[in-house]
Amino acid sequence: MSATTAPVNGRVAHWFAELPAPRPALPGDRDADVCVVGAGMTGLWTAYYLKQADPSLRITVLEAEFAGFGASGRNGGWASGLIPGARDRLARAYGRDAVLDWQRAMNEAVDEVIAVAAREDIDADIVKGGTLRVARTPAQATRLRHKVEQDHEWGVPESVLLTPAESARHIAIDGVTAGAYTPHCARLQPAALVRGLAETVERLGVTIYEKSPVTAIEPGRARTAHGTVRAPVVLRATEGFTASLKGLRRAWLPMNSSMIVTEPLPEEIWKEIGWEGRETLGDTAHGHMYAQRTPDDRIAIGGRGVPYRFGSRTDDSGRVSDRTIDQLTQTLQRMLPQTTGVRVDHAWCGVLAVPRDWSATVGLDPDTGVGWAGGYVGHGVTSTNLAARTLTDLVLKRDTRLTRLPWTGHRPGSWEPEPFRWLGVRGLYVAYRLADRHEAGGRTRTSPIATVADLIARRP
Repeated sequence: MSATTAPVNGRVAHWFAELPAPRPALPGDRDADVCVVGAGMTGLWTAYYLKQADPSLRITVLEAEFAGFGASGRNGGWASGLIPGARDRLARAYGRDAVLDWQRAMNEAVDEVIAVAAREDIDADIVKGGTLRVARTPAQATRLRHKVEQDHEWGVPESVLLTPAESARHIAIDGVTAGAYTPHCARLQPAALVRGLAETVERLGVTIYEKSPVTAIEPGRARTAHGTVRAPVVLRATEGFTASLKGLRRAWLPMNSSMIVTEPLPEEIWKEIGWEGRETLGDTAHGHMYAQRTPDDRIAIGGRGVPYRFGSRTDDSGRVSDRTIDQLTQTLQRMLPQTTGVRVDHAWCGVLAVPRDWSATVGLDPDTGVGWAGGYVGHGVTSTNLAARTLTDLVLKRDTRLTRLPWTGHRPGSWEPEPFRWLGVRGLYVAYRLADRHEAGGRTRTSPIATVADLIARRP
């Protein structure tokens, strides 16, 4: 093994062995019953469930690039039961029972993703191995214990604390002071899932037009440079690219997350590391990392990198800085010294959407017919499925358990204008890096730097 070869940088994501040839663009004006803007997981799951519920619906999906080009094809591959929002804050607004039901629905959605992939013969290399979270400082261990206590309060008694030795039986992470495990997560190959979903909905009769960026969403229509799709229901499923649409610049902040993936590791290294259960892996540092053992025995690991670009700009190819690659490589090697000298084969980044209160939302305006779903704050692989089923019920005017969940109709508010948005986000992540360094000195409680940053950011 050699670490000297420069990795592929950008080219969307490692999950695409080859970038797909795009489907045809919108050839002109069209009519539909439902127009979905965005061919990521939110849009494709929505098209799937709408067609399942009413096969007669004429559904058109418009995509700026190709299916899975955004966060759906670039993420860490966690189909997790983590709620994309602040449970305590939402309980104060909508009631404790509503949030408890939301948590149950999220856990159930993990199994729904697995079931649909099996039923529709989508090979996304799914393994429900759960999630291992580790603490590597005393302050992180304190936070981890608190997170497990919160899980128990919110109806997840399966979340358990682990000793360092018990954590090592899952994955031999260096320097662990405490661990926690939950079974409510599956590792998967995200691009395989989203491409499989696109092929599935096409078989069901859904029309997907790619290379057709939508410039405006209005009641009854979605406009592109190639033509306009007219439909009584128009659903926005644009996640991190929402800020590019007219009137939505400050709605959701496009937060960048970066990843690297190693070369395939030999058997002798895997014997030292373990990871036989294919658990997803996370930590409790403020900087936050997430990782998985890939189907072909690599390690894919991610973190924030450069978290935000001025003016809510987004990338178009996934390229990341050399500094970010070095930071992620160092994080991997500190946690798993066995990987020292292992080559990094690919690096990339993508954008996820963050609402101002860090809580996702799904809804449909009955007066305009315009619907939306997103703002998943990095927990979108499972949330997209639940959001799509909720949108389906809203479109079909069904009063169900899902339409009564607390994120339905939730209005998070707007982000500050520039330059305050850029200064705030950059300052937030500088503070988190400082807090991690502060805690490395042996503090048993969360650094006050991070506490103040959380309050200013309104993070859960």
